[in-house]
Amino acid sequence: MTAPEIADDLAAVAAQFGAALRQAGLPVGPGRSERFAAAVALVRPPNRRDLFSCALATLVSSKDHADILRAVFTEVFGPLEQEGLPAGLPGPSPGPTGPPELQAQQAESADGTKSRLDIISSAAENSDDEEPDSEDQQILRPYLGSAIERLAGTDFAELSDAELAQLAAAMRRITLAVPNRRSRRRDTRRGGRRIDVRSTLRQARRTGGHAFRLIGEEPAERPRRLVVLCDISGSMEPYARAMIQLLYCAAGGASAEVFSFATRLTRLTTALARTTPAAAIARAAQAAPDWHGGTRLGEALKEFNDRYGRRGMARGAVVLIISDGWDTGDPEIVRREMRRLSLVAFRIVWMNPRTKSASYEPLAGGMAAAWPYCDAVVSGHTLEAVSHLAAALADPVRRRAMVAAFTT
Repeated sequence: MTAPEIADDLAAVAAQFGAALRQAGLPVGPGRSERFAAAVALVRPPNRRDLFSCALATLVSSKDHADILRAVFTEVFGPLEQEGLPAGLPGPSPGPTGPPELQAQQAESADGTKSRLDIISSAAENSDDEEPDSEDQQILRPYLGSAIERLAGTDFAELSDAELAQLAAAMRRITLAVPNRRSRRRDTRRGGRRIDVRSTLRQARRTGGHAFRLIGEEPAERPRRLVVLCDISGSMEPYARAMIQLLYCAAGGASAEVFSFATRLTRLTTALARTTPAAAIARAAQAAPDWHGGTRLGEALKEFNDRYGRRGMARGAVVLIISDGWDTGDPEIVRREMRRLSLVAFRIVWMNPRTKSASYEPLAGGMAAAWPYCDAVVSGHTLEAVSHLAAALADPVRRRAMVAAFTT
């Protein structure tokens, strides 16, 4: 078997194993299957027990999931007790179980053909011509990341409700801050550019009318308002759950005005106040009747501009739009309303989880219409990627010149 064929077999086995785990109820997506294949290629497991350790480190994140993984692993690869077998010797295989595509391969393994363990072992041995030294093996092979570390790099769409709840503590350590703005009020401080006459005279009354010290003042700074428009349509529902929990848990950030939209615009600020992360998501879903609905991005932006933006909520604010840009309406409405919003907002940050791919292009009608009016576009698809979102929100630079270039 050639090297390319071996690599293809390893990818196919990892994908089929992931499909069997999904049928068993585990949230194993393409990302976790890819990490499992990479771990196998790095560790080169010589037996079933080491192969199971690779699966345990990359495919699950809780004890309950580990029990299901062990059961499915036994059905697919054979019992773990046969750990002493050499890598090239196929062990006894159970009867055909699991998905139809796996039953045929299990039957082939029982007839004496190459088993999954053989394919994975041979693929791992040929994946790299250079053998790592024993010291590297001792460091890499026993390594198992914590549950939080594994979940932090997992796409929000692949997280279950229980796994998302585990990230609440980590989200509390994140700061979603926004730039400051100059207020009309003034703060008294020593060495200010202007003299605060009223405070200076008030202090002089204590010394018989003699002003021994001049009190200065400078314009005060206040954090800008953060306005969040979150898409809760069917394609964005997993990311909407994660971002609503993040907005509730993020520490040190400005209090945000939160709106949801799918087929209509719903204000969620009151529903998210004074509650727990899980209850916040439940109350948000109850308050928004169009949860899991279609997407009418242009109409939602128009309603926000007419009802709230005109009253000053978006004036000088940092606006965060969470959406994949898929719109069932007219893209021209999106373009017109994004231009209206850009004229009053300080910054517009768009969080699109589809941009995690390096080959992404804004081809969807809504995203293509909105792209020129965005100051920053980030993915924010994992907890690790949220750092880019936090940096984009805290950026004090405005990109109005870019907007003008696209609209002329």
